[in-house]
Amino acid sequence: MADMCRKSIKFIEKLRSFYATFRIMRNRTYQVCALFVCAFLLFGTVDVSAQKISKRGYASINEAKAQEIVATLADDSFEGREAGTRGGDMAAEYIVSLLDKWGVEPLLPQGYCQEFQAAKNQNNWITESDMPLDNLIASGCERRVMKNILACIPGKGNGYVVVGAHYDHLGIDTTLVGDQCYNGADDNASGVAAALQLARAMKKSRKQPERTIIFAFWDGEEQGMLGSRFFVKRTSFLSDISAYMNFDMVGRNSEENPWNVSYIYTADNPVFGEWLQADMQEYKLNLMPLFKASKNLIGSSDVSPFVRKGVPVVWYHTEGHPDYHRPSDTADKVNYTKLMEITRAAYLCLWRLANEASY
Repeated sequence: MADMCRKSIKFIEKLRSFYATFRIMRNRTYQVCALFVCAFLLFGTVDVSAQKISKRGYASINEAKAQEIVATLADDSFEGREAGTRGGDMAAEYIVSLLDKWGVEPLLPQGYCQEFQAAKNQNNWITESDMPLDNLIASGCERRVMKNILACIPGKGNGYVVVGAHYDHLGIDTTLVGDQCYNGADDNASGVAAALQLARAMKKSRKQPERTIIFAFWDGEEQGMLGSRFFVKRTSFLSDISAYMNFDMVGRNSEENPWNVSYIYTADNPVFGEWLQADMQEYKLNLMPLFKASKNLIGSSDVSPFVRKGVPVVWYHTEGHPDYHRPSDTADKVNYTKLMEITRAAYLCLWRLANEASY
């Protein structure tokens, strides 16, 4: 602030001096030139703060779109979206179709899909980024081809922010009596809906962010965060990623506190909590956030690979419920008003993550 004041004083002094010269100029051409110099002095002397949040993008986030995405991904026809299966491939194609329709471009030269191989070694799945898989596959271990979906909105300068949600779930269990399909509406079609709406909203804002925003839809989370682990291990610009925002189960309620959302973030970045507190007041968000600053966010979601590499994280989560990892996790039980409010809160946070000089 003191530096800004000093620059402003210097600018005023320059402007006064220039105005004195301008008054004695009689030639109109000289006057026009003088105005251009004034403009140069103004924009060359006073710092420009992060660009204002786009209301156009914020307003585009709505319940109807959230419901459409969740209902589609959680439909029986997607067969529970198990990683490396037909249902998982169908989910990937659907996500790609929306990104392409909205003009959110692929991150990779080859397109939206980052394919990787995974093999099951006894009870654990590993990927080709963990170790060579040839010997495991030759010995008869199960092999699958999985894929992350990666899109981006290019920034003006250097640096990246990643927004992620896993789109896979548990598939179909033929040993079950009755409903055998794990629809995964909350886990994690709700998170995918949030991340997709953010991609759409940022595109509709018609403003280019300072940092490139990567929208990542992870595969293989249920097998041990395979997709996010693969991305982190294979990304050459990891040190340029300033933050990771995660959505995992953001569509349900607890009966006691129906509007609660756990807002989990890196304790070394307290401003993340300050942003949400300010936004709750200014935008009148219909949420009751539980602020959870933590120095150790190693756990069972896609934040873990980023945390291990020192990347600051923000994670939205509405906690567990009786339908967790059961076929009864269906689209009709999602609170779409709450999902919309969480997505709008995340939009405001993402705008700052992508545009603030530091945090």
